[in-house]
Amino acid sequence: MQLGTRWSVGGQSPARLPEAMVVAVQGVEEELAAESVDTSSWGWTLTFLEGKPIVELDDGTSIHLDPAGHAQVTNPDDAPEED
Repeated sequence: MQLGTRWSVGGQSPARLPEAMVVAVQGVEEELAAESVDTSSWGWTLTFLEGKPIVELDDGTSIHLDPAGHAQVTNPDDAPEED
């Protein structure tokens, strides 16, 4: 069993986080900073689903690895709209 963890936006990501996900986290944080979003109280949550890491930001942005090991970012705005 793997336990998850939390860290602040701009903080040091967990050492066990795959490099592809670390890069994706940094990219999301850079985009938010470029948009002047106040993330001072936001954090990331790392959990594991079936042994695979999933990272979620407090705004709903999530990052997971695809089968090839590439990080996939899903923004909350990308969710399909309901009629």
